[in-house]
Amino acid sequence: MAEKIQFELVSPAKLLVSEAVDMVVVPGSEGDFGALAMHAPMITTVRPGVIDVHDGGKVGKRIFVAGGFAEVNEERVTVLAEEAIPVTEITADLVSTRLQQAREAVADAKSDAEKAAATQRMLVATALEAAAR
Repeated sequence: MAEKIQFELVSPAKLLVSEAVDMVVVPGSEGDFGALAMHAPMITTVRPGVIDVHDGGKVGKRIFVAGGFAEVNEERVTVLAEEAIPVTEITADLVSTRLQQAREAVADAKSDAEKAAATQRMLVATALEAAAR
């Protein structure tokens, strides 16, 4: 039996996942990366996208994250997510609402800070739309 790695997903509200799994694939800011037991230690930012949790030879869970940070070591993957939604809970209404809100934020942005925040909202909304497909 292959070694497992402990996966923890934490949102601002609570601990969402804490379990031993075969592998976790995380949408890192510089590309997706897979973490297995005995992975080299690293810390990275997480871009909006889907975390795939592999266990028993298949993807057992898919979770959309809006961004955050990931810390990996030989025994554990910890993702501190700004927002996390199981892909199975993403609805067409949710995607539509988030895209509309992001478009409005982009249109209404005046200052550089507002433009940057609106651009980030649009990135999250489009990644949410892609996750729903």
